Amino acid sequence: MNDAQRRVWARFPSGSQEALDGLSASDLQTLLLSVAGTRSARVRPTELMRRWRDDRFVQPAASDPRVLAALEDRLWRLLPAAVEGVELSPVVPLGTCAAVAPVSQNRIVTTMRSTEVVSDSTNALAIEAASRRLGQPANGVVHLAASHRQLRAQRFAPGMAAHFRLFALVSSGRDIGSGATEAQFLLLHLRFWHDLLAALLPSGAARLHYTRFGSSAVADRFNDTVLPAFASSAVPVVEERDRERGRGYYADLALRISAGDLELGDGGFTTWTSQLMGNAKERCLVSCLSTERLAAAIQATESHRS
Repeated sequence: MNDAQRRVWARFPSGSQEALDGLSASDLQTLLLSVAGTRSARVRPTELMRRWRDDRFVQPAASDPRVLAALEDRLWRLLPAAVEGVELSPVVPLGTCAAVAPVSQNRIVTTMRSTEVVSDSTNALAIEAASRRLGQPANGVVHLAASHRQLRAQRFAPGMAAHFRLFALVSSGRDIGSGATEAQFLLLHLRFWHDLLAALLPSGAARLHYTRFGSSAVADRFNDTVLPAFASSAVPVVEERDRERGRGYYADLALRISAGDLELGDGGFTTWTSQLMGNAKERCLVSCLSTERLAAAIQATESHRS
C-alpha cells in the first residue's frame, strides 16, 4: 500500500477495507454508483468547465479527425483479406491487461461496473481471438485488426496525450512445430507494415526493427524464412540487438516500427491467447502503430519536400 492509499484508508473505521474487499462485484458496483450519484448531483457547470480544461483524460485530441479518417481508410484498404476487422467496445472486462501481462492496474482507467477503458487494443483483440479460436478446429487460425482510441492513466512526457489512436493486428493459432506458425504470423504482419510504410513514407526514413530474446526455433525461422522475404525491400528490416524494453512482456521476439527518430509502433509474440485458452501450444503475435504519429511523419516528409 502506498502513502496515498494509507492516507485514505486511515479515514475509515477499522475493518472497512476487509468489508469492501469482501463485497460481491454487484454489491460493490451498487455502492460505487450510489457514491457517484451523490457526487455528480453536486457538480456545477463552472466545475465542468474547469475539468474540461484541466483534466488530461477528457481533453480532445490535437489531431485532425479528417486526416486520421483518410489515413485509416488507406490502412484498411491495404489490410490482407485474411485479416478480419473488429470494432471494439470502449471498455473491456476488468483485468484485461493485468491478468495476462505484467501491467499495473494503476496505469488503467477502471470503471465502476467491473470494466476498464481500453488501454491497449491488442489485449482486447487477443481476448476476441481466443474466443474465436475456441470455436475453431485445432488447426484454425485467427487474424484480427482494429483501429481504436486508447486511454492510459500513467503520466506521459510533456506534449504527449493520455489518449491516442492505434491500428492494431493480432494473430493466433496452434503451434505446428519448428517455429513455422510464428514465421507465418511474422510474414503477414511485417508485409502489411512494410507495404504501408513503403506507400505512405517513400522517403526511405521508415524502418522495421526486430529483437530476438534468446535463441529459439522462432529465431531460426526468422533468419531462414522471414528475413529473406525482405532482402531487397523498400523498407529495411534491421536487428535491434541492444533493446531491453519489452523483455518479459514479449516472448522470443519483439518488433518496432520507426520513421527517423519517431517511434510509430511496437509488437511481438505474447502468451496471452495461450493463457486465455489454457493451452500452451497456442501462439499469438501482436503489433500496432500510432496513426497520429504516422500522420505526423507523413506531414513532416511532405513539408521537407516542399
